[in-house]
Amino acid sequence: MMIFEESKNFPGEERYSLTSQIRRSSRSVAANIAEGFRKRQYPNMFVSKMADADADAEATETQVWLDFARDCGYISPQFCTNMTESYEEIGKMLNSMIERPERFAPAVQNRT
Repeated sequence: MMIFEESKNFPGEERYSLTSQIRRSSRSVAANIAEGFRKRQYPNMFVSKMADADADAEATETQVWLDFARDCGYISPQFCTNMTESYEEIGKMLNSMIERPERFAPAVQNRT
């Protein structure tokens, strides 16, 4: 949501390029995590979605768009640094989930 709010100040000519790209990729991180968590009973699918959210796709893409926005003067260097640090922390959490998907498997209910 911080990226969405900040991108409201981007120039109009960026609406269909940088603005839509950074919003899409940042939202996709959360969407992939949610989708993977719902499929956590299938470890391979869970790992795949966590990887899609992280370095393999959306989080890294968002960081690239943040760098472009900073370099174009649309966001402050401090905002870019803060968001980059947040995405790096998210990446660490996602990598932990990828390395140990069994920790996130749903509890098996006894049906006796």
